[in-house]
Amino acid sequence: MTMYDLNLRHLRAFCDVAEHGNITQASARVHMSQPAITQAIAKLEDKLEHRLFDRRNAGLFLTHAGELLQNRALRATAHLMAGVDAALSRERRAKSQSFAHSITATQLRALLAVEQAGNYSLAARNIGLTQPSLYRSARDLERVSGIQFFQKTPQGIELTPAAKEMADHTHLMFYELNQAGEDLRNFAGYDGGQVSIGTMPLARSYMLPNAINTLLDERPNSDLRVVDGPYMDLLRGLRLGKLDMLIGALRDDLPVDDVEQHLLFNDPLAIVARAGHPLCDLDTVTPADLAKFPWVVPRNGTPTRRYFNEMMAGVIDLNDLHVIETSSLVLIRGLLTGSDRLTISSAHQIAREEKQGLLSRLNFDLRGIKRQIGLTTRVDWQPTKTQKRMWDLLQAEGAKSASQTYTLLQK
Repeated sequence: MTMYDLNLRHLRAFCDVAEHGNITQASARVHMSQPAITQAIAKLEDKLEHRLFDRRNAGLFLTHAGELLQNRALRATAHLMAGVDAALSRERRAKSQSFAHSITATQLRALLAVEQAGNYSLAARNIGLTQPSLYRSARDLERVSGIQFFQKTPQGIELTPAAKEMADHTHLMFYELNQAGEDLRNFAGYDGGQVSIGTMPLARSYMLPNAINTLLDERPNSDLRVVDGPYMDLLRGLRLGKLDMLIGALRDDLPVDDVEQHLLFNDPLAIVARAGHPLCDLDTVTPADLAKFPWVVPRNGTPTRRYFNEMMAGVIDLNDLHVIETSSLVLIRGLLTGSDRLTISSAHQIAREEKQGLLSRLNFDLRGIKRQIGLTTRVDWQPTKTQKRMWDLLQAEGAKSASQTYTLLQK
């Protein structure tokens, strides 16, 4: 059951019938005849394989499956209307009702496909349409909106600013519809689900593997997608509904207001070198000692890089400092074990290498500097059962890490 080709008009009719409990009032609101609404609901029930209403003398009443769909459908249509309003606002127009009621899922799929591919032919192939069919859907979207959505550039076909506004909200609309499909499958007894997680280095090394293994033991039919990358890329994926949550270092100042952070634990930082490094023999390492050696550090903009810059600012001109920028633990380990380079890293992250005798923490006082590690989600996120279970497992892993922090600090 795919939710990408749901008839949006049928979905709006369902929402109105659910709100009023009868077809007569819904008919006037969605501009459909009563027989057409009856047929629309029947088709929706057939496609979703769930009875959505109980038919009684007093009217139509939602079943539990209907309540699940209504919750997601209202959220999806709210995103659609927000996209319509944002696109029209860009063009200084005010025809949102007629525009919104004319849009089809096929037109919106075409919009997102062109956004991703930058080419009509490739976009059509990516979503299983012929090029003429996709091109027609794209042009129909422009016709019903009265807005130019696509423009030719030397790089290919790009979205106009109005189209980008529409596309952002469309991603979230389809996200909610897919969540609806999963809610209904879980209600029918299916024990699986989909979870997409954006992850930063510390979580990849031990927290996430533990949580994933436990989840798949409990819900073996689940599909998980783990995406790593720069924070801003992951944040955009989260805001568009391409990711369900992020796990990693929290930001002191969130750059947007539609996501929220949830602290798991405080992660102590340490200055790390290879075992046997010249500085390992010193009882007290000074900033001047650290300035004598080359460094491997995270990229600018990360919390750990900010701590590093603050630490070294009074010792050396940062413009004269030549560093290797990476957050890959595998690469950092290779660089440190094969040279006298140093890094500033999570004590949790290098605990295994320290136990194996590969890396060592230096006796440098970081004055209790810790990173906050946690989860980031959209403000209004409503997880499915599988996503909620992954959330709970990551919370449990965070609690374990918090209890291990004291032990690490005693070493």
